[in-house]
Amino acid sequence: MSADADLAACGTTVRPAGDGDAVAGVLPRWVALPETTEDVSAVLRVAAAHDLAVVPTGAGTMLDWGPPPGRCDLLVDTCCLNEVLEHAAGDLVTRVQAGVTLGALGETLASQGQRLVAEPPLAGSTVGGMLATGVAGPLRFRYGTSRDLLIGITVVLADGTIAKSGGKVVKNVAGYDLGKLFTGSYGTLGVITEAAFRLHPLAADSRWVTAPLPEAERGQELAATLAASVLEPAAIELDRPVPGGGMLAVLVEGVAAAERAKAVQDLMGVDAEIGEEPPSWWGRLPGEDLLLSLRGLPAALAATLRVVDAHAARLALTPHVRGSAGTDDLHVALPTSSDPDRVAGFVSAVRDEIRPLGGRLTGVALPPGVAVDFWGETGALGLMRRVKDRFDPDHRMSPGRFVGGL
Repeated sequence: MSADADLAACGTTVRPAGDGDAVAGVLPRWVALPETTEDVSAVLRVAAAHDLAVVPTGAGTMLDWGPPPGRCDLLVDTCCLNEVLEHAAGDLVTRVQAGVTLGALGETLASQGQRLVAEPPLAGSTVGGMLATGVAGPLRFRYGTSRDLLIGITVVLADGTIAKSGGKVVKNVAGYDLGKLFTGSYGTLGVITEAAFRLHPLAADSRWVTAPLPEAERGQELAATLAASVLEPAAIELDRPVPGGGMLAVLVEGVAAAERAKAVQDLMGVDAEIGEEPPSWWGRLPGEDLLLSLRGLPAALAATLRVVDAHAARLALTPHVRGSAGTDDLHVALPTSSDPDRVAGFVSAVRDEIRPLGGRLTGVALPPGVAVDFWGETGALGLMRRVKDRFDPDHRMSPGRFVGGL
């Protein structure tokens, strides 16, 4: 039978793809709309039988992140995998399907005074998209990323095999922690269909302390002091629209938040202000169309930003830097009108200089004209290839979207 016939007979809604289904400019032939893990398994068995390249998607908010796929025959849309399967409030645990949006999940949990302390920066993001990209919000400083909060996961592998780890294990893949492998894998190992998370109570009180930041060294010093203090900040965020200036914002929440915020204000100086609402830029990306991820060591924050500033000035670029000063997990946005060759030169030069500092610059969203490797060098490429070969031996899952063209 043909792929068309087998997809039509697999028991899942499958429709022809339209222009709005393109993945970073690559248009699939079909879009599958599974409602259960078993539906995904049936679809992927057909894809395996006909050598179809598969790309998973959720709400599509981060679908264009990363390089375009080498090919995309079938888009697996998890929008109908949208159920909160379990909320064990007494155990502070929830289990959800991958297509549940973080907003909808937040409302469900809040009704019981609880929350998932993961805050993807794009409205409408799904649980699956958050895990597939590994993106995190300001609260990662205190609570970690979604990878740290994940306690169980269900995935469907390229051949249709259903695998689970954590929680009540039904079938595992011997020797592998599926949660850690699939978080940040950009859909290149399989399709995430369910996830279980550890929850936290809603904060009884929250205060944001903001202050101008005239220089990066001051931001690094304050972040280190606050991180080591008994004040227990939940987040320490930097917003730097232009080189040399910016704002530092610190979130204090929970018991005695007002008193602790006053102590933070004293540390941050006379220009610091306390508010009951976050600054307008809090938890948002500095841009979306030309975006880079900058990660390093908190102790090298100032040195890293000096490198960014120097090469931006040399190439007449204006970087907008925003993210966690506490973990040195930042995003760098450049104007979409920036010359592609200058952007490529900026990325290459910054990568070379921050590598000895423990830093790494990768692409998040880059226009097609920017001729630079999205991911840059990585010392673990050999291991990543072995994992890819183990989970997707025919390289049909989101081919070419990950490190080294995996």
